[in-house]
Amino acid sequence: MKKLLTPALLLCLAANAMSQSQNPKLTLDLSKPGVTVSPMLYGLMTEEINHSYDGGLYAELIQNRIFKDDPKGPAKWSVVQSGGGKGSIALDEKQAINTALTTSLKLTVDGSVGRTGIANEGYWGIPVKPQTTYKASFWAKATDEAAGPLTVTVESNDGATTYATANVALTRGSWKKYEATLTTAAGVKPTTQARFVITTNRAGTYWFNLVSLFPPTYNNRPNGNRADIMQIMADMKPAFLRFPGGNFLEGDLFATRFPWKTTLGPLEDRPGHPGCWSYRASDGMGLLEFLEWCEDLHMEPLLAVYAGYTLKTDYMPAGPFLKPFVDEALEEIEYVTGDVNTKWGAQRAKDGHPAPFKLRYVEIGNEDGFDKSHSYDGRFTQFYDAIKAKYPNLQLISTVGGKDGLGSRTPIKSRVPFAFDEHYYRNAWQMEEDANHYDNYDRNSPKIFVGEWATREGAPTPNMNAALGDAAWMSGMERNSDHVIMSCYAPLFVNINPGAMQWKSDLVGYDALNSYGSPSYYAQKMFSTNVGDKVVAITGENIPTQTRPATKRDSTAGIIPKPIPAMFYVATRDTKTNTLYIKVVNASARAQVVTLDFKGITGIERNGTITVLKGDGPEDTNTIDQPTKIAPVTKPLVAVNKTYSCAFDAYSVNVVQVKLK
Repeated sequence: MKKLLTPALLLCLAANAMSQSQNPKLTLDLSKPGVTVSPMLYGLMTEEINHSYDGGLYAELIQNRIFKDDPKGPAKWSVVQSGGGKGSIALDEKQAINTALTTSLKLTVDGSVGRTGIANEGYWGIPVKPQTTYKASFWAKATDEAAGPLTVTVESNDGATTYATANVALTRGSWKKYEATLTTAAGVKPTTQARFVITTNRAGTYWFNLVSLFPPTYNNRPNGNRADIMQIMADMKPAFLRFPGGNFLEGDLFATRFPWKTTLGPLEDRPGHPGCWSYRASDGMGLLEFLEWCEDLHMEPLLAVYAGYTLKTDYMPAGPFLKPFVDEALEEIEYVTGDVNTKWGAQRAKDGHPAPFKLRYVEIGNEDGFDKSHSYDGRFTQFYDAIKAKYPNLQLISTVGGKDGLGSRTPIKSRVPFAFDEHYYRNAWQMEEDANHYDNYDRNSPKIFVGEWATREGAPTPNMNAALGDAAWMSGMERNSDHVIMSCYAPLFVNINPGAMQWKSDLVGYDALNSYGSPSYYAQKMFSTNVGDKVVAITGENIPTQTRPATKRDSTAGIIPKPIPAMFYVATRDTKTNTLYIKVVNASARAQVVTLDFKGITGIERNGTITVLKGDGPEDTNTIDQPTKIAPVTKPLVAVNKTYSCAFDAYSVNVVQVKLK
């Protein structure tokens, strides 16, 4: 966040001189004991959609690295011919390396002149940055006469400019893995108009497989993640990660569910699998990589296990035919939590992580309200009993049974889950209209996990109006965070290039070179990084209202839209530091001067801060070219007292931070 320390910026001090008679008033009563804020309230949800992993967070730069994306031809690959070189490329399924790498790319070079080879276009370009070291690797073999030097380059799409180069000596014989390091010069101008190329000047036949190129990764992890996108998430300080989905967990068919076992171990043992959003998953982001992602960002894993239902509506009813899937879930949990003396704990150690991971929450399935057979109660019971028998301390989450439109389709009767997972996708008006959604939930019922939610306005990433809807919704979740124990926005990521997006209004956008947070991202960051451990009782007076325009349907039905609040608020207190966080969302087109009245306190420090996120209008937004057009700005507050007036800009999300004495 930008922090302006200029004392002259004293909007709230100036507002104290204005009349308070008709102004909105927020009364905070700290004499009343507030409920405890869930420390797990704000987290992340992820799945492979919008090129979230391949072409997104997962740092691999080569698209279609094992040549299985399109059985009809080598998608994203082309032949390189220059200086008189001639050749051709084709898929070859007769030169398998193992059961995972079954399709290779065959390069036939016709003569020993010029330059001939293969080129990969990456995920909408290979990102070139100055003074950057890339690690290349590939499996290759060739006919005897072709053995000799290969040149590996990152170069412009027309081949005129070479940004980085390395040489590899191809030996005679069977398949072998080759590695090279390529480094760009200091004066290189950043670009995505580049490709990855392997060339030769020797005639013969060459075969390639598992061609890989990695830039520097977050924490320098091998097979790791993009540093810039990881930092964007780290800045949110998320408490947990729900993975691997989402629809990505279920798959379209039983055979295409998330195959966690084949995502383990070396990349050459990972065949990948068909995804459910129109492209194939490499599974470079495997089960261990999800867990290491949690480790890197100090998050707890929230593991979703496959529960016997597919997106194409097939399902496995409770009973003996479901048991293999239950057993598979138990094995997956053992991989996460088992010590090295267990079968799957030993496998995790073999994969490079001997220490078990902390796991407290397991979700059984995903969006099983779509299952018209209503078989989930029986399936949930079978999973619940088996998991609790072996792991009694795990908290189990049901995908149905909540009050959301999907979860309410199927009741849970046979077992009582720890929490219901509720999903809400709405526009800003609907979010603001329902900001008090959780105020009257029965505290004796299972807890609530809002596992997917978003205000869907703006594309590819949300605009300022969506951020206002999100912030209004978060104010309600935070106020009720004794019962709403976890929440995560979805989808998290989108590659903004044409053809990459399947679902609009995603929190973080990127291309091959750069990334940015949407206004909704910044609203979430403001909420997740400014929260105490106790909710403070707060009441409002003279709260401004808004009324949506009547639609044709309203007119036909004789409905007059009702006014709803245009201001939303919540307050929490950090009892260790005595810091008070007051969040105010002004969704109206007018700035509002609000009186803050502090009750039940002995004193308050005179200096505080206000962090403001605002746009020029509701449609205002961030883009890849203007990544911080809308970003939080922190200003000082002075002369704070027990009754204090503060101005909140139009279309703004605000966090007032003060300390109590």
